[in-house]
Amino acid sequence: QVQLVESGGGLVQAGGSLRLSCAASGLTFGAYAMGWFRQAPGKEREFVTAISRSGGSTLYADSVKGRFTISRDNAKNTVSLQMNSLKAEDTAVYYCAARLLDILGTRWTAYDYWGLGTQVTVSS
Repeated sequence: QVQLVESGGGLVQAGGSLRLSCAASGLTFGAYAMGWFRQAPGKEREFVTAISRSGGSTLYADSVKGRFTISRDNAKNTVSLQMNSLKAEDTAVYYCAARLLDILGTRWTAYDYWGLGTQVTVSS
């Protein structure tokens, strides 16, 4: 049974930083591209960033480029999201997702497995 478990969310002031982690189990982690999405209240789920199986390729939404960094550790079956210079508009539930195809997709429907999410709240 595949499980993706996010952690590291919380409350932070604008301009601050948070590091999210996603621990994967029940799948061959290195065979999956990984992504982070987020969903704010009343809004659709939106793409944040993705990383290829090897970690050699990454893709970022324009809204987070230069502030967020995705990384993965295939030996530990984890993917992380370092978030710096946080803004109030970054407030959302953040979800980790896995995709068997090694393509950095931006559509949430392209991902095969999802975590339950972790709340990030940025106060202004």
